[in-house]
This record gives sequence, C-alpha cells and structure tokens, in this order.
Amino acid sequence: MDLEKISGRLEFLREAEKLKDVLRSAHTSSGRTESTAEHSWRLCLMAIVFADELAGLDLLKVLRMCVIHDLGEAINGDIPAVDQAAFPDKSEQERNDLLLLTRSLDNTLRNEILALWDDYENARSAEAKAAKALDKLETLLQHTQGHNPADFDYRFNLTYGKKHTSAAPIFAALRALIDQDTHARIQQAK
Repeated sequence: MDLEKISGRLEFLREAEKLKDVLRSAHTSSGRTESTAEHSWRLCLMAIVFADELAGLDLLKVLRMCVIHDLGEAINGDIPAVDQAAFPDKSEQERNDLLLLTRSLDNTLRNEILALWDDYENARSAEAKAAKALDKLETLLQHTQGHNPADFDYRFNLTYGKKHTSAAPIFAALRALIDQDTHARIQQAK
C-alpha cells in the first residue's frame, strides 16, 4: 500500500468536490440552478440507460469520459453553452485547469485522466463521440424540462451540438424527440 499515492488521490477528490458548487446556466424542474456535478451525474445515467444502443462501445470508457469531461470546471467554473463562441480558448483553459486539479495524483492516474479528457475533447474515439453526443443531449434535455427564466432562449437548443448529435441513429432519434420538446417550450413562451 502506497500511502503517498492514496493521500494524493484523496487530495484530488477534495479539490474535485468543488464541482458540486459550480453552477451552470440550466435550471432544474424546480427552478434551482443546476450544478456541473449534477449535469455529469445525469450524463452518466444517460449512458447507462442507452447502453444497449451503444453496442460495440466500451461502456466503462464512455462513463469515465462522462465523469471527467467537465472536471476542469472545478477551478474556473462553467462557460454557458450560449456563450462559448466568445471564449475561443475554452478548451485550453479547461485542460490547464484539469492539469492543476490533477496535480496531486500519481503520474499513471493523472495521464489516464488527461488522455480520456483529450480523447473526449477532440472526439477521437467512438466512445468519445458517444460521450460528446450524450453531453449535448443532456444539456438540451435539461433546457426543455427546467423551470427557466422568462427570457430563456429555447431556440438555441435547435442548433446546439447538431454536429455531435447526428453522429449515430440513436443520437439523432433522441435529438428529434428533444427538439419536439424544445418546439413546445418555444410555443409556451409566446
């Protein structure tokens, strides 16, 4: 047993806990602002629920990506999807934040987390493409079921993440159903 390695991992977990307090622009169905940790939890749940539609993929790898994809936000917070175009260095910032967050980990685990994040961020593997599509879909789903402010821009949903959600028939089907909900929310907001 390597107590130094265990201690470093505990320190990492203490730092990662900050993700529970990082708020997103989405709202829960009760109107409370959603945390990044809550988003990541339901993203993992989506991967589990649709695992049978992800045949041939390494589900553990998909789940690991879902858990770590937003970890860097524990340092400098979330940039809302609607604002991301104004932050061209978002990816670089999140990776640097992830490097800082994982500094207490042993090199093997740190490199493993960084490799998963890099794969996800660049959508290299089939698992990364699935995690990326599910990430976009979870965001859209939350937007359609959240008790949102009166000025919430539901039209944003109709274009957000299309590149990723058209990657496989299951994602396109989910997208179509969520888009129906988006159209309903647009009509309600009128």
